[in-house]
Amino acid sequence: MSPEIIEKIRTLKKQRKAVILAHNYQPGPIQDIADFTGDSLGLSIEAAKTDAEVIVFCGVRFMAETAAVLSPDKTVLLPAQDAGCPMADMIDASQLRQLKAQYPGALVVCYVNSTAEVKALSDYCCTSSNALQLVRSLPEDRDIIFVPDKNLGGFVAEKTGRPLILWPGYCSTHVCILPEDVIMARREHPAAVVLAHPECTPQVRAAADELLSTGQMLKFAKASSAQEFIIATEKGILHTLRKENPDKRFYAVSQKAVCPNVKKITLEKVVWALEDMQYQITVPASIRAEAKKALDRMLEVTP
Repeated sequence: MSPEIIEKIRTLKKQRKAVILAHNYQPGPIQDIADFTGDSLGLSIEAAKTDAEVIVFCGVRFMAETAAVLSPDKTVLLPAQDAGCPMADMIDASQLRQLKAQYPGALVVCYVNSTAEVKALSDYCCTSSNALQLVRSLPEDRDIIFVPDKNLGGFVAEKTGRPLILWPGYCSTHVCILPEDVIMARREHPAAVVLAHPECTPQVRAAADELLSTGQMLKFAKASSAQEFIIATEKGILHTLRKENPDKRFYAVSQKAVCPNVKKITLEKVVWALEDMQYQITVPASIRAEAKKALDRMLEVTP
């Protein structure tokens, strides 16, 4: 990590009155220069509380959109213009409208890993950490459409006993993790606890010891008496896990568990973003207002 680049980022951040956010899956050097690290919604909420004028979101587009929804008076920058999310792109506003027409009266719960347009057409947003609590709070006499992740939705249906209408979207990184990977990792590290993200397939979820969001994994690892952990989610989180728990050991369940999109952001791109104020992410006012309603309803139920 170049000291010159780090110093340049610090100087530009001060000049621009900026705050730098880094998702848990970002490369280690990006996490290390961030003001806040965490999951996508938590980061947006933290940024909204600051007096910063500029938010540099080191993540993917839907995350920057969420920051723009919650901080309409701040300038939101995404350092890599092409950092998208395949799962978020698996459903658009038109497709959701058609699905809603098929199930009139159904409540729509949309995972935060979705576009602002999809959030705007939803009744509630949810995160991987609060999805269970949110769905349990909904009226039992209402159908529930869950978009876009069929794996997280399946996990919620299993745990709550609520039948959900699932959209066939998925995280292309998490579906690369196979049950065979868990079996192999357990053979190599028999004392390790397996922590898996609920975006994993049902087979991988069944093979895990705990099903946790990224934020929950960080808390669990810190509080646990276990000394070894197999991590079944995107490898970027290993940086923070090792940093926060230097006396414990963490193993990636698979070397394939890498999201190419979150890895598109580099220190150089953060510099360029701050120098040239690129690439600005905006959300039209009408979409922003409706998307914020879905986020606010979620926060009312799961503060």
